[in-house]
Amino acid sequence: MTDIFRILSICDHTLLRPEATWDEIKELCDDAVKFNTASICIPLCYVKRASEYLGDKMKVCTVIGFPHGNNTPEAKVFEAEEAVRNGADEIDMVINIGMLKSGDYEYVTREIREIRKATEGKILKVIIEACLLSEEEKIRMCKIVTDTGADFIKTSTGFSAGGATFDDVKLFADHIGENVKIKAAGGIATLEDAEKFIELGASRLGTSRIVKIAKETGSGS
Repeated sequence: MTDIFRILSICDHTLLRPEATWDEIKELCDDAVKFNTASICIPLCYVKRASEYLGDKMKVCTVIGFPHGNNTPEAKVFEAEEAVRNGADEIDMVINIGMLKSGDYEYVTREIREIRKATEGKILKVIIEACLLSEEEKIRMCKIVTDTGADFIKTSTGFSAGGATFDDVKLFADHIGENVKIKAAGGIATLEDAEKFIELGASRLGTSRIVKIAKETGSGS
């Protein structure tokens, strides 16, 4: 039998739609606390307000360079520093996908290192947008994420051509270092999918659907 509470405990309960209102974010916060998720994942503009609203009841995660990743490193570092100042506990950054595909691995590595420095003491997840990458590029990113000291490699923003896949999570598990964990995000719609991602090596899930299922089935914390 699926243990929905175990799954909820590793979910970043997520709302990143551009039209998301504070009332929706507040509801997300309340649901995250009720169902004991790992964190909420919200736009940077709501981090300070959500952090003050939640206090120490829930971790706050936000995204930088989102969703395309082609901001300058300086802009991403500024976003990261502001997120930390405003109370973010976790940062999910989008890599510069174009630079990776151009073969400028030094640029991608340096950018992640700079953001790692700016977020020292906080959890840093690196979104590689796997649906846009070749297998070779995904493997290369496993090494770069490992070498830069980031905490997680993350499959997707959920705003591109595809989300998390079982094959990608298995590939990550086969190539990341011991210090790196896996976050699967984008399109996780069922408990069965969530269980499979966990089985393949994901230790964090980015989704809003699992909380919705818990509410629909009358599960309580």
